[in-house]
Amino acid sequence: MLSFFWLRCLLKMVKGNIVVPEDILSFCCNGLQGSTSPPCTRDTGEQQEEAVGAMGGHSPTEVQMSQLVLPCHSNQHGELSAGQLLKWIDTAACLSAERHAGCPCVTASMDDIYFEHTISVGQVVNIKAKVNRAFNSSMEVGIQVSYEDLCSGKHCNICKAYATFVAQGPLGTKVKLKPLTPQTEEEKIEHSIAAERRRMRLVHKDTLKDLLTRSTSNTEMETRDGSAVVPAEKTRVESVELVLPPHANHQGNTFGGQIMAWMENVATIAASRLCHAHPTLRAIEMFHFRGPSQVGDRLVLKAIVNNAFKNSMEVGVCTEAYDQEMSVSRRHINSAFMTFVVLDEEGRPRTLPMVMPQPGDGERRYREASARKKIRLDRKYVVSCKQTEVPLSVPWDQSNKVYLSYNNVSALKTLVAKANWVLAREKEKVQIYTLEEDKFLSFRIEMSVHIAASQAFSLLSDLRRRHEWDSHYESAELVQQVDEDDAIYHVLSQTLSCENKPQDFVILASRRKPCSRGDPYVVAFRSVTLPTHPASTNYTRGETLCSGFCVWPESEEMSKVAYYNQATPGYLNYVTTNVVGLSSNFCATFEACEKFLLKNKDDLITRLQDL
Repeated sequence: MLSFFWLRCLLKMVKGNIVVPEDILSFCCNGLQGSTSPPCTRDTGEQQEEAVGAMGGHSPTEVQMSQLVLPCHSNQHGELSAGQLLKWIDTAACLSAERHAGCPCVTASMDDIYFEHTISVGQVVNIKAKVNRAFNSSMEVGIQVSYEDLCSGKHCNICKAYATFVAQGPLGTKVKLKPLTPQTEEEKIEHSIAAERRRMRLVHKDTLKDLLTRSTSNTEMETRDGSAVVPAEKTRVESVELVLPPHANHQGNTFGGQIMAWMENVATIAASRLCHAHPTLRAIEMFHFRGPSQVGDRLVLKAIVNNAFKNSMEVGVCTEAYDQEMSVSRRHINSAFMTFVVLDEEGRPRTLPMVMPQPGDGERRYREASARKKIRLDRKYVVSCKQTEVPLSVPWDQSNKVYLSYNNVSALKTLVAKANWVLAREKEKVQIYTLEEDKFLSFRIEMSVHIAASQAFSLLSDLRRRHEWDSHYESAELVQQVDEDDAIYHVLSQTLSCENKPQDFVILASRRKPCSRGDPYVVAFRSVTLPTHPASTNYTRGETLCSGFCVWPESEEMSKVAYYNQATPGYLNYVTTNVVGLSSNFCATFEACEKFLLKNKDDLITRLQDL
């Protein structure tokens, strides 16, 4: 097989007679885990203009890849193997990251991936990758995968993934990335929510530990009529791969997509040993690269079925690296958890045998697999579903607190980033905007206030003080201080419902400080349900889908304060009455909010100084 080095030399020789774009050279020669495109010496602005021109006005970081699925890419079902798809996804994502960074980038992690469909030989895989946001030295790349049937013209989504890449300079030093400026509404939404996804990645491990701490320590085996019990040790797989030049870039670092493909291979073997059939990969829980490996390393890949549920099983996979003499202690390179199903002839999941874990580590992995399944269900239900598919009030508990907080903030940020806001009314300093969508009427009220943004953020995020300026609020009780950024309140309202009873709400308030320059301070509200606060016959339980404040600093002492609300049907009449000018309640309330902020900012400064 032609090495990457000689392939690059060949392309350079051909380039004298045939125009070969630099992106093609980069595509042929770059690996993922420490890819090696040369640092760009051209001006960044010139780069972006050329890229935009070449892609017909698309984002400068957007990369599109189309691959025809051939028999050599397929598994025993005649379908594209998941390992090959992971290689292509990683390649496209890396090219996008390097387009923004202008230097080599390495794969740091790949978020959860849910595969919705399989792809057959003869169909085309279309991959679109684009940098959503750049942080200090890392960036999030969003990847959309679909397939195309060339005969019928049918298109279908396969999966959506998010990868994190780190830019690297000479000798592996980190490179500070330039900010990314989103242009379209979609880009602005992804850019805004990327900070929330990053926050969720960082706390994922703590979420699992917290769930295991609160659950019983005893391993309770599931009872399943007529199901065989297979010792987990019988599913164990260990395989060694020698990293050769075709598996790496010319710097010698192993291609990240190749490692993921090898991991998928051993995981499939482990799953097959449990069910004695050919399993189908349905989901992958975050790949996390802990360190690099080089040409000449021996990679030891280990896989075992951690737990088998009725229709699915979780396989744990880890990768360790040894040097050429295998004399140095092994290095943990990567780990992941993969969910498989076995489909019958009609495409329905079959019932699986049960797994008997070994005492000690086996029982720990068994319990952790159950906890991860709960987290996946919570995350898929709360985070992945569209707002119209999720009830207004989602039950809150410790296990889904991270994902409800994410959903709360990301819903507000999505609303803020919408492009079609229309100025409906203006009275003195207060402006009212509306956004009309298919199922929702949203409104935004904003004004500039002579107060520092951090002070406004602190005062507006405490619902216990809202009755001081909002006449609709009678009181707000702090039910639970979840953490530094999240709190749950029980709110009593003076507004009467159609049943002629006052309303009450159970509200999750999520606070976020700016992630980078230009970001607002955010206070997001949404309804949740708590078993300790059921609906009462004395009140009509109200609900809020998406509302909250965004505060942008305009100077050290001036801020733009905006309140957003996605109106629910029971609130609609009140909203439209104010929007068309038949009532000035909105304006009066916001003016009262300004007076509250100005009155209390000095007291807040004094309290902070005392601390």
